[in-house]
Amino acid sequence: MIWEQIQRAKRERSDLHVVWLDLANAYGSVPHQLIDFAMEFFFMPESIRGLVSSYFKDLQMCFALEDFTIVWQQLEVGIAMGYSISPILFVAAFEIILIGTRQMV
Repeated sequence: MIWEQIQRAKRERSDLHVVWLDLANAYGSVPHQLIDFAMEFFFMPESIRGLVSSYFKDLQMCFALEDFTIVWQQLEVGIAMGYSISPILFVAAFEIILIGTRQMV
C-alpha cells in the first residue's frame, strides 16, 4: 500500500506525507491525560470516567531486586493490558491522535 502511494505521488507529482508509528510499546506509551481527554471527547458516562480515572490516579510500580528495592513510582503513562476496557481506551486515545493529525494535514 505504501509503495502504491509513492508511485502515485511520483506520477501525479504531488506531495507525499508519511507518518511512522512505532507500535512496539503502544499500550505503554499512552499518557493518562490523553485517556481522560478521550473519555470526555467521546462522551463516556461520568460514572465510567470517574472509575477509570481513579484507577489510573493510583497506578504505581516499583522494582525489587535481591539486594535493592526502589521506592514506589507514580505512573503517568501506560494502559494496563489484560483488562477488558484496555483496548477501548487505547483505540479512543489513538483516535484523538488521528483526529489531530488529520487537522494538521
